Amino acid sequence: MSPPTYRGRFAPSPTGPLHFGSLAAAVGSHLDARHHNGTWLVRMEDLDTPRCVPGAAEDILRTLEAFCLHWDGEIIHQSRRSAAYEEALQRLKGSGAAYPCCCTRREIADSALHGIDGPVYPGTCRNGVTAGREGRAWRVRTDLFPSPLGGEGVVEFDDALQGRLIQHLESEIGDFVVKRADGLFAYQLAVVVDDAFQGITHVVRGADLLHSTPRQIWLQRLLGFATPAYMHLPIAVNAQGEKLSKQTLASAVATDDVVATLIAVLEFLRQQPPAELRQGRVEEVLEWAVGNWKPERLKGCRQIPAPSGVACAVRTT
Repeated sequence: MSPPTYRGRFAPSPTGPLHFGSLAAAVGSHLDARHHNGTWLVRMEDLDTPRCVPGAAEDILRTLEAFCLHWDGEIIHQSRRSAAYEEALQRLKGSGAAYPCCCTRREIADSALHGIDGPVYPGTCRNGVTAGREGRAWRVRTDLFPSPLGGEGVVEFDDALQGRLIQHLESEIGDFVVKRADGLFAYQLAVVVDDAFQGITHVVRGADLLHSTPRQIWLQRLLGFATPAYMHLPIAVNAQGEKLSKQTLASAVATDDVVATLIAVLEFLRQQPPAELRQGRVEEVLEWAVGNWKPERLKGCRQIPAPSGVACAVRTT
């Protein structure tokens, strides 16, 4: 059998416009797909509707187009796919992998167990909701599948840049939420369902999501989905070492000098673009970058300071 055709994706959350770090992730995923003559899709992860900013999705798409990051096929919006997520949840319930939970955030925070993402859920409702209370959220069990490494809920995978990662879900994360108490489906479930729906074979994204990947692989295993190949690019950080984000007041990417900004992104990704490209058109810069894509230059790197010149290539919003 021939190997599956490369299918990649860029999946921004429309909580604001693209900043330098999110543009770098978009460029990296686009280059990897095009370098392998693959398909590159765009998905709007607008599942958390209270955090979404009106007009942000359209602004993101305009920015991608300005940089000639043209996508293939239809854009899907998570906010319109609740039925698919509900179907997946029903499958998890039917297999006994998901259960209702009545615990509040404060109760969980009071737990003495702490892992890589904060308090570890202690499994309070794993064997039934406390008498007199009702389940508010739905969680997935992480005490399944005994591992030859010892313990249960162990996930290991090889990332193209970050190497081998082993995570003991039960002790480091705990049973995690797939449907929130407010009725919204959790990111971890939605992204797994959507990657399977779109036939994604390669996920190229920021290293801030590296520790979410074992949860997604766990759900893929429970739902019988294929696991894509993963490549986690380094995130861009500010002078204080903080990830560029809306919370850290990262400026939005401007489109008045796309060539200069794209060159800055390629240098951030350690692609060493030749100086003469600075005088070229954005299409020429991208053509060079696709043909000369060498992600291995980023091996083992999880964060890189945003270039000092970025301030000249962004607008304040």
